[in-house]
Amino acid sequence: MALKATICKAEIHVADMDRGYYGNHALTLARHPSETEERMMVRLLAFALNADEAMTFGAGLSTDDEPDLWHKDLTGNIQLWIDVGLPDEKRIRKACGRADKVIVYSYGGRAAQLWWQQNEDSLARLNKLTVLDLPQPDTRALAALAARNMALQITVQDGHVWVSNASDAVQLAPETRLDADA
Repeated sequence: MALKATICKAEIHVADMDRGYYGNHALTLARHPSETEERMMVRLLAFALNADEAMTFGAGLSTDDEPDLWHKDLTGNIQLWIDVGLPDEKRIRKACGRADKVIVYSYGGRAAQLWWQQNEDSLARLNKLTVLDLPQPDTRALAALAARNMALQITVQDGHVWVSNASDAVQLAPETRLDADA
């Protein structure tokens, strides 16, 4: 018998002073049986860092032709494609061909460093790509906030992110490895 996805509900309150975005979102996340809490929370963080009324989650780990998150305009054109983790270079190139902008949120400590070292030269040629690395201690602390029902406050200021619930808080400092806007 196949395992089913775990459904998590998250109410997030985003105050992104860097972008001037302030909003509340009631989200439903389907956590695939093979997905860790850390990965699910990085997906949630990626949503918050790019929050918009049109931002949606992709179909999930089992679908190769969709991102973890995306923003489409009213005509169906992909304005923003977001992947979390360590996607292969071919997938990223394909995403850059389909979307106006692509963001990869890498995490995983040493594995993320090795992934970047192996792919840096080829990824640097993709002018639509931004790569942000999340330090492993930060993402592990973020995973500790995971629950079936979450209410989170997310504040972004000067490139730093604070995520808190009623009892705990986590500070994250994403490192920009590649910036399409630079």
